[in-house]
Amino acid sequence: MTAPNDTAGAKTAIASNAGTVFSSYDAIGVVVAHSTATDFASKMRTVAGVQKVGATRTSDVPAEAANPAVPAPATQTPQSMTESVQADMAQIGADKAWAVNQGSANVTVGILDTGVDDLHEDLKANFDASKSASCAYGKLDTRAGAWRDIDQHGTHVAGTVAAAKNNKGVVGVAPGVKIAAVRVAEQPGKSFFFAENTICAFVFAGDHGFAVTNNSYYTDPWLFACPDNADQDAILEGVKRAVAYAEGKGVLNVAAAGNENYNLANKTRDTTSPNDSTPVQRNITNSCLSLPTEMPGIVTVSAITSANRKSSYSNFGTGKISVAAPGDAVWSTIPGGKFASFQGTSMASPHVTGVAALLKSTHPTATPAQLRQLLATQADDLSCTDTRCSGTTAANNFFGEGRVDAFAAVDTGTPPAGKTFENTADVNIPDNAPAVTSDITVSGVTGNAPATLKVGVDIVHTYRGDLVVDLIAPDGSVYSLSNGAGGSADNIQETFTVNASSEVANGVWKLRVRDKAAQDTGYINSWKLTF
Repeated sequence: MTAPNDTAGAKTAIASNAGTVFSSYDAIGVVVAHSTATDFASKMRTVAGVQKVGATRTSDVPAEAANPAVPAPATQTPQSMTESVQADMAQIGADKAWAVNQGSANVTVGILDTGVDDLHEDLKANFDASKSASCAYGKLDTRAGAWRDIDQHGTHVAGTVAAAKNNKGVVGVAPGVKIAAVRVAEQPGKSFFFAENTICAFVFAGDHGFAVTNNSYYTDPWLFACPDNADQDAILEGVKRAVAYAEGKGVLNVAAAGNENYNLANKTRDTTSPNDSTPVQRNITNSCLSLPTEMPGIVTVSAITSANRKSSYSNFGTGKISVAAPGDAVWSTIPGGKFASFQGTSMASPHVTGVAALLKSTHPTATPAQLRQLLATQADDLSCTDTRCSGTTAANNFFGEGRVDAFAAVDTGTPPAGKTFENTADVNIPDNAPAVTSDITVSGVTGNAPATLKVGVDIVHTYRGDLVVDLIAPDGSVYSLSNGAGGSADNIQETFTVNASSEVANGVWKLRVRDKAAQDTGYINSWKLTF
């Protein structure tokens, strides 16, 4: 490590001391070198201009680092599950936010993780391959597909941030924003996130215009990196510079607090490090930091239950937690078009990242510092839930400033025109045949439907007079929308008003269409309900 933009001398010295330059991040003065010489580090520490030198792992660099394979695309198995408002989304008001602002496509969120399945039907519409890459092994790899998931973790995180609102599977906190994958993890099955990989990812995020990054991991192999160890001190400085570089380019960085049920403000012992070889028990102090979680500028997220209590596993600590979000039983995307329930602060962090993306969509010129302030001031206060919790309801060591609020992030003070539910899946209408239906599941609406329920219908058909179109309420009541009207004109593309005030709003509503005459055909293109 050298002063920024002053790496030439160090690179020459690396070659002179039986090493090779593997990659470099000159803007922050970081050079990644490989050497088998046992005295390499000690010799490099004597080189003029070299500030810090440290081994980033206690294991050997995998052979794959020289020629990493591009992960194969996951075989897609589309699921039949349609969207509903998941409990975690309702808990932070995301369902209310969607009716106001689903996020801007001009906002890109970087998923720094195990990779992302870009072909997943609930992610592909929002995925930006042009801003995706791999940083595994500490070298940037922009080959197509290098960003793909070598596990399931990153795809799950991506779905919580920005799964599309397409009536399939789940909806992310900010379904209108773009997501990009930067694979930090290496070696499938182990998913190590070493310092050089982390540094590469933050520099890439800064250079590619990300608005927010999500970091649901800690930098291996040390649960906490300690400055009194030369190797770990170099890791600390390198990651710190990379995080600062990204923020300097306008990136807000969000990270999970960790799952050790550990008081980050009272560190005494670590029994799990290094995790890439044989862990040893060591005494530590608060100067030892979890990376990138405890870096300056990071929004650090603890996990809460559905009852707004600290999740049993979540780390905590006075001055360490920024905000909190749901982390238990979070249902989201996994590779292959599938869905699964995971738990952890890894699942809490992307909720906050999604809210930050909504804030950036609402306040496009906001700086990272301003976004941090908005997250804090808009968060819903949570009071302490057990004796380890200290502080006030407004700010404490379990929840920081409180539970993030997605609706507050987009609320401009103007009431939404109405809650809308839509089905955009095509349904063929067979010629002169029994009726077909298209379903919409309504949830999160209090009481009955309104007397002015709006039914937006988009049917493509070459002879609309052939069609009988009905709305069917959840209890089976039928409301006629069109019965042979329009003669030989094409298509039914209009909004009908229905007095559905006697109907409970929540439930499965159906659009039923029957072609009652021969020759002409068509399909339901889409339809929606606005309450």
